[in-house]
Amino acid sequence: MPKLRGEAFWRETLRSAHYVVAPMVDQSELAWRLLSRRHGAQLCYTPMLHAQVFLRDANYRRENLYGEACPEDRPLIVQFCANDPEVFVQAALLAQDYCDAIDLNLGCPQMIAKRGHYGAFLQEEWDLLQRMILLANEKLSVPITCKIRVFPDIDKTVKYAQMLEKAGCQLLTVHGRTKEQKGPLAGVASWEHIQAVRKAVNIPVFANGNIQCLSDVEECIRKTGVHGVMSAEGNLHNPALFEGRNPLVWEMAEEYLEIVRKYPCPLSYVRAHLFKLWHHTLQVHQQLREELAKVKTLEGIVDVNRELKLRCQEEIANQKEGEKPKEGLPFFHWICQPCIRPGPKERCRENGDGGTEKGVRGKRALEEEEDGNSELLSKNKQKKKLRNPNKSFDPSLKPKYAKCDQCGNPKGNKCVFNMCRGCCKKRAFKETADCPGHGLLFKTKYEKSLSWQHSQRGIQTPEISQRGDAEVGETAVLKEAGDS
Repeated sequence: MPKLRGEAFWRETLRSAHYVVAPMVDQSELAWRLLSRRHGAQLCYTPMLHAQVFLRDANYRRENLYGEACPEDRPLIVQFCANDPEVFVQAALLAQDYCDAIDLNLGCPQMIAKRGHYGAFLQEEWDLLQRMILLANEKLSVPITCKIRVFPDIDKTVKYAQMLEKAGCQLLTVHGRTKEQKGPLAGVASWEHIQAVRKAVNIPVFANGNIQCLSDVEECIRKTGVHGVMSAEGNLHNPALFEGRNPLVWEMAEEYLEIVRKYPCPLSYVRAHLFKLWHHTLQVHQQLREELAKVKTLEGIVDVNRELKLRCQEEIANQKEGEKPKEGLPFFHWICQPCIRPGPKERCRENGDGGTEKGVRGKRALEEEEDGNSELLSKNKQKKKLRNPNKSFDPSLKPKYAKCDQCGNPKGNKCVFNMCRGCCKKRAFKETADCPGHGLLFKTKYEKSLSWQHSQRGIQTPEISQRGDAEVGETAVLKEAGDS
């Protein structure tokens, strides 16, 4: 049967999916996908998988795909990050029998993607992307799709999408933010970019960004004309988003935990999901937040979930007539609802910068503030400060280290070669020398081995002579017996 393409692929294989759960690292595992499908999701993606690791590690394949095969979990698209055409295609060949399409991640904006040179940090390398998609389109038995972020310029974004389509991409997901729009600087996704891409290509397009509830989904489809809408954060806070419901948090949490019992996953995934579901409640019951962070077993998580439920039910029982939600929430904290992150300007006002563009400060800027005011430190540094009140983050107070003569890294204080451990080890091995400062004893060990060899020779020599004397004596006895 020939491979379906474009509209036919979306209509027949993906069953005209409009409601899509995004690929999320450590968050779109099988248990969560099944929960989402029960509550309106029509298509799911696996978490982003690393193509090179998937290719070389059988355990990684089993834990992330092979061991999760489930008839209910279709249609399913497997997403890979990669930067090498051969590696990408070989990994995809190992995955294609377990899914309906292979997706190339061109949208991850995180620092790990920058260091690994994948995701959104490939969006300028059009020749490489063409080779990857052309080869995948040629070799795979399932369609190849892509998830991208936009450029600031709409025209360049359109040309980018057209290039991917021409190379063989059969479905395109467009996240309406640039790779710089992340974390506290995320801002609002541009549906205008998405609409321009939808009009310019002849393949199905999914939109991603600004989706918090079902009305957002409907508005996005109406404004952009896309085939479907993908949700990540909105889905994590409310798995029933695509049903247009806002259920009680404990109903979703209990259902998810039951699925996890049948389809186990790492405890860190489960804990992360409950932090999202109970996000608003954990701002009220902060002691239980600490307990959820520390618990080491699934049963322990179930117990914390039960305690949260009981406390919420007690609040409901004591609720006064006409009482309204606090903290500006649209619903009471025990109801599934989106978590609205403050935009860059709101964050600036919170930090006392007046909301001007010059006042926009990212995480790094906050970390570089002087130590005098702990409110200007990042959350991680504030936690370290609580554990150790005397800790200082002032760069001028950091100790200055002498540098390795070879590579410039900090050298060992007692190194005989004035080098870091790595360079010292290479030199000591080459010269058969010792460096007590780094605990490297190549010369000592070599001398011990020579001494041991000499001692072994000394032990073997008398044994040989004794054996020889015995043989001579035995021959003489036999000769005498023969003469007699």
